[in-house]
Amino acid sequence: MVKNKTIELLYDKDPNKAYKALQELEKLTEQSNEYYCYFDTFLAMLTDEHTFMRMRGVRMICALSKWDVDNKINPALELILTIFDDEKPSVVRQACQAFEILVTNKKELRQRIKDKLDKVQPLKYKESMQGLIKKDINHLQLMIEYLEEQ
Repeated sequence: MVKNKTIELLYDKDPNKAYKALQELEKLTEQSNEYYCYFDTFLAMLTDEHTFMRMRGVRMICALSKWDVDNKINPALELILTIFDDEKPSVVRQACQAFEILVTNKKELRQRIKDKLDKVQPLKYKESMQGLIKKDINHLQLMIEYLEEQ
């Protein structure tokens, strides 16, 4: 199992503690590759039965994309992209935000991500969330297009 207290807090039953740990890890990952060695731990979170565990895993993987010198994300992309099929609209929205980091750092994956975004079905969510999800997806798609033009 994991031997890092902050990462262990991601599994905490108290959602506030787990969220604070996630925020701390994301912040630390902006400046250092210290947590890249835990990539497989974050990847394993994607198959957890709990939605918010999967979301924490995706957010950390996206944050680590900056340090992905071994291209660990590339072969795992199909699994990572399943977050866009989640039953909770808030998770899809968070994924769109997290993927902004990934598409900035992983140019070679942009088209595959864009293809997945084209297949997301916002209509499966409550009407009140459909427009927000469409807006988030559109924003991420436009960001990918912009980055491709650079």
